[in-house]
Amino acid sequence: MGEGGVIDSAALSKLRWRCRRGLLENDLLIERFFALGTVTSADAAGLEALMALADNDLLDLFLGRTTPASDLDRPEVRQVLHAVRASRTTPPSPPSISRKSP
Repeated sequence: MGEGGVIDSAALSKLRWRCRRGLLENDLLIERFFALGTVTSADAAGLEALMALADNDLLDLFLGRTTPASDLDRPEVRQVLHAVRASRTTPPSPPSISRKSP
């Protein structure tokens, strides 16, 4: 995803917890972002900046309805928004189903 070193598992766990939102649509988009692969320190900084927004403002950015305001118009934020928007066009992987023979 973005540039910078990959964050460790403890930092990733804290970031995932920090990214939990009250709006289901945001949660689904953020989970798809995490499913794309490793999260770098630049990605983490972009996500942290976005988490200061209200849920509806965040959803508008994710869906491309609005553009980042001057204080959010930074490369790491734009990279996260690009990745989230790209994940919307990629169908999620189907869950693996384990079937037992009768």
